[in-house]
Amino acid sequence: MLDPQAQALLQLLKDRGVAPVHTLTPQAAREVYLVRRAVTQPDPPAVSTVRDHAVPAGATRLRVREYRPAVAAPAGRALPALVYLHGGGWTIGDVDTHDVLCRSLCVEAGCVVLSVDYRLAPEHPFPAAFDDTLLAFRWAAGRAAELGIDATRMAIGGDSAGGNLAAAACLALLGDAVRPAFQLLIYPATDQRAIAPSHSSNAQGYLLTSDSIQWFRGHYLPSAADWTDWRASPLLARSHAGLPAALVLTAGFDPLRDEGLQYADALSAAGVHAEYVCFERQIHGFITMGRVLREAQTAVTLCAGALRAALA
Repeated sequence: MLDPQAQALLQLLKDRGVAPVHTLTPQAAREVYLVRRAVTQPDPPAVSTVRDHAVPAGATRLRVREYRPAVAAPAGRALPALVYLHGGGWTIGDVDTHDVLCRSLCVEAGCVVLSVDYRLAPEHPFPAAFDDTLLAFRWAAGRAAELGIDATRMAIGGDSAGGNLAAAACLALLGDAVRPAFQLLIYPATDQRAIAPSHSSNAQGYLLTSDSIQWFRGHYLPSAADWTDWRASPLLARSHAGLPAALVLTAGFDPLRDEGLQYADALSAAGVHAEYVCFERQIHGFITMGRVLREAQTAVTLCAGALRAALA
């Protein structure tokens, strides 16, 4: 059964005539996504410090927003950190749309959160967002002392497209001296072929639809030849051995549900410790909607607890 609060939200969007994302231009969709946060997101919790970094990225700069908790690190130790990649189908979203979630994880997990404002499609198609993810993680690892974080206790995570980027980055960083200690994957896209059963059973009616998935994929991956590239579809990597432990969280009424389960199973089959939790009555994107969906806060607390335990 669909959560009654989620059902009420979907009905409200329908009654107000909110246009489906696939009917909008990318710029219009970005504006709608940003405005919607005032309706669905809870008030932002206070943190000790928020500051933006401009990370050199070729001829441009990559914005990384740092959140620091009020809690002090134990004597002689730096704080753990989470490099976070926002959702939005690689096409919409930014550090502002996920400000509340990042603040909440920072406070509840007691870690520094570094939120990455990676380049968006269609202006910057694949693999731009993936490249920015690696750049941001390596930047943080290389400046751990300056940032006051412990490079040996750095996690990486994200929701939806951000979960995709986090999972792919873990694969790419296997050969680095500093690798993620944990991966937090919130309803991640793991297979761009979109052939898992939930793509059919949840194709319409639950906010993220098959039409919107095709719209997002068309912007980020305009060439179908790239769909099976492991950097876009981490489920299709030759091996998942040696990857960091993971929490994979999904929603029952989400087209991406089975991709998340398949990825958790692939990690487990490769000997990686992976926990899988499905919020059976929820829709895609629910974790940022704590003002209207009570289970969103439950999910945030679950993710923060997993981070705290993994990075202790």
